[in-house]
Amino acid sequence: MSDCWVAHILGSTQVSDSAGIKRRRNAPTVIIIEHSTLARTTVVKLLERELAGWNFIDLSSTESLDRALGAEVRLIALDLAGRDVESASLRDDLAAIAARFPEAPITLLSATDDAIIARQALKIGIRGFFSTSLQIDIALAGLRLVLAGGTFFPQLLGAAANGSNEHSPARNEAEKSLDDRTQYLALADFTPREADVLAELQSGCSNKVIAGKLNLSGHTVKMHLQHIMRKLQAQNRTEVVARLIQRAAGGPDASPS
Repeated sequence: MSDCWVAHILGSTQVSDSAGIKRRRNAPTVIIIEHSTLARTTVVKLLERELAGWNFIDLSSTESLDRALGAEVRLIALDLAGRDVESASLRDDLAAIAARFPEAPITLLSATDDAIIARQALKIGIRGFFSTSLQIDIALAGLRLVLAGGTFFPQLLGAAANGSNEHSPARNEAEKSLDDRTQYLALADFTPREADVLAELQSGCSNKVIAGKLNLSGHTVKMHLQHIMRKLQAQNRTEVVARLIQRAAGGPDASPS
């Protein structure tokens, strides 16, 4: 996995707050809220290895959220714990999170791949749905995608690909608003900045326009595009988009031209 997307925080120093939580000063933070001690500590250990330089705060419930106040929270992963999206306890948890960290994206950790629940979660603004059946590399790619500003709902893509509608009505406006191109990014080891460049590339923007939108130099944009093409084994911009579309559809990559 590429480390360049966290290079800006590798030099952070580590401090302890009044609650005894070790933190690196000014480093981005991920909060894991999971009732199972084994599950949440396992997730934290994995992420500590994958996201060097980040802070991780693991909590057993939202009642302990105040321990994270003052941190630069970039993501909150909340255990669904078998609850329905409409359940009062989940709504209370989401309200508690929103009151303290209104800008932080929220993802749900689930023991099932229920597309109906994933669809409901999308409707209320959840940014990712991670089930325990996901392979680790896909889950990590999905996490990077959410951190890059995208959404990760593989259950919805799977349901669409299989034409599964027997338990759900026709796609509503909330589903239609899901930006499918962000899902492509979960299938390759892209950094958040590469994800930004890809999103603009798929919109048909030129290198100059991409540079202006992302506040990058033309040289930097070219460098990101070279990395993207290498990762996708693509020869040009058109082939990059074609390969991503094929990956999203579950088909094989196009042969290099």
